[in-house]
Amino acid sequence: MTQAPRTITMPDVDDVTIAERLDHLAEAAPDHVLCRYHGRTWTVAAICEAANRVANALLATGLAPGERVALMLPSHPDHIVCILALAKAGLVRVPVNISLIGPALSYPFEAFAPNALVADGAHAAALAPVLAANPGFDPVWWGDAGPAGRQYATLASRADAASPPYPAPDDIGAITPSSGTTGAPKGVLKSDRVLRAGPMSVLRLTEAQSGETFLFWEALHHGAGVAVLYAAIMGRLTLAMQDRFSASRFWTQAKAAGASRIHYLGTVLSMLLRQPATAADRTHGVRMAWGGGCPADLWAEVEQRFGVAIREGYGLSELTTFATLNLDGRPGSVGLPLSWYEAEVMDEQGHPVPPGAQGELCFRPRDRRVGFLGYFRNEAATAEMWRDGWVRTGDLATQDADGYLYFAGRAKDSIRRRGINISAWEVERVIAGHPAVAEVAMVGVPSELGEDEIKLFIRTAEGAALRPRELLAWCHERLPVFQLPRYIEFVHDFPRTPTQRIQKRELPKGVAGSWDAQAQ
Repeated sequence: MTQAPRTITMPDVDDVTIAERLDHLAEAAPDHVLCRYHGRTWTVAAICEAANRVANALLATGLAPGERVALMLPSHPDHIVCILALAKAGLVRVPVNISLIGPALSYPFEAFAPNALVADGAHAAALAPVLAANPGFDPVWWGDAGPAGRQYATLASRADAASPPYPAPDDIGAITPSSGTTGAPKGVLKSDRVLRAGPMSVLRLTEAQSGETFLFWEALHHGAGVAVLYAAIMGRLTLAMQDRFSASRFWTQAKAAGASRIHYLGTVLSMLLRQPATAADRTHGVRMAWGGGCPADLWAEVEQRFGVAIREGYGLSELTTFATLNLDGRPGSVGLPLSWYEAEVMDEQGHPVPPGAQGELCFRPRDRRVGFLGYFRNEAATAEMWRDGWVRTGDLATQDADGYLYFAGRAKDSIRRRGINISAWEVERVIAGHPAVAEVAMVGVPSELGEDEIKLFIRTAEGAALRPRELLAWCHERLPVFQLPRYIEFVHDFPRTPTQRIQKRELPKGVAGSWDAQAQ
């Protein structure tokens, strides 16, 4: 008899919204410290009141529940307040990476059509083209560097402190960018229920107890950062907030914060291993490292050097923070699917492959309310994500005889670098704008830190001369730092399909002979 696939049992995601949960926590434990930052403590009552004021102030400007607000803010407690204010007001959050510039910065405003903007004034110059293209915007400027206009500090201090009416649990609460499987980044529709499902999986994976502290280094424009924030509210945790991730100070920060568990993404563990060994490696007090992306060959080294247990999972923007969990530490595995989903490793025809065989990892939600809700104003891409009721991740995986899943790479035309998914389309459309470039193809090549590095193949325009260093300097003005290429290789032509599309699978993934920006 065939054994039924094993799953991680999860409770149903209830109807209590994050706004309600914040109010309940503020009432039950008003002095609970939700966040520490630069020596200052922020109680849940203070954050709740500030979120109410910002929510009411935004609604007073004429915004209506369901309309979209772009947030372009740094890692700061005020960013937390704004995220929670939008959740309370029923406004849809559109996160904007503060590293974006040029076309990459314009894109979310073009594609996701926000109705309003709250932004750090330090980015006013970068946002100037966006504001020129959207003359109806009256931005709210945060920080000391903001230009004249509406100021966040004023907005947050004068409005009513009463909690606004709660949104419904299945109202859309965010549009989060995803590279999807191909082409331009898409906006994933996330309901309040879906946004709470991810933190539930975080709390299950970490087994964090009320009162514990998490080192909070994640950027809040990233879904993982918001999931940790929501987990802190739902699990009554404290966030020791950092300005940014620092490999050299990581364990010292963790010890100072009293953190018992630390989160990692992508290359974080590889970067920590590359730091010189010190006593801080084992005196930090952290017992668990949880996240996704630890290479299997580093698993034992991380546990032995830092004295932590690794707990992994797998998630994707189209579903939740984690769709699978590895609770028992089976090395290299992303674990078993959560009971909210069925998981299968499928071949190109959509048939399950046998244990040990490689195929595309696909999920089918048992409860569509915590499944893929679609892409914003993009029905074609939404339909493409589905295969007979299964969400196609575009990721390769294998499954062992016990049902444990193992990530095996990315089949889609995107890469993951520094914890961020990068669509080739994003980079290629900018590079193609260089007058000396006739055609460009971006691929991911292995990094010594894990994840990927960006390699560009360039076919120059006839009669044009282009040096890699010149191209990189040109890119610095048009691409965010995480999208800058490391390797550049020039080609006379590309391998092509009969319809003349570039066949990226036939491009060499080696870097020998390629120009390397880090070697200059």
